[in-house]
Amino acid sequence: MSAKSSRPQPPRSSAAVEDYLERILELINTKGYARVVDIAQSLKISQASVTNMIQRMDADGLLKYERYRGMALTASGEALAKNITRRHRILTDFLRLFGLDEELIYHDVEGMEHHVSPPTLNAIETLTVQLRRQPALLARVRQ
Repeated sequence: MSAKSSRPQPPRSSAAVEDYLERILELINTKGYARVVDIAQSLKISQASVTNMIQRMDADGLLKYERYRGMALTASGEALAKNITRRHRILTDFLRLFGLDEELIYHDVEGMEHHVSPPTLNAIETLTVQLRRQPALLARVRQ
């Protein structure tokens, strides 16, 4: 076994897990808690589906779930949720520079945020900062 493969790896997450984590963090930040019913309503899916995913995420160590009592993100779950939220914000901020429709931005970001690599995300973030600092350049790019 190589040294690289013996290092602990962060849990891999699917787009669905990322969507759940993002939503749970958002609910906790706005309401102070996240319940299965709130997640189901927010994601427009059944409570049974949410419960199944929450149990899986609990088993994966991303959150602690107690039936009828609620859930809390673990340190690794919270770190992953914050990273997902950051990706979402960076992509949204970038696309808003171009005056695109908010519904279009939301739809596009929902697809892109799960597939963008860290180097590409960093490049987009850097470009966003530079375009904000140079309104004349942004105006030319928007044409």
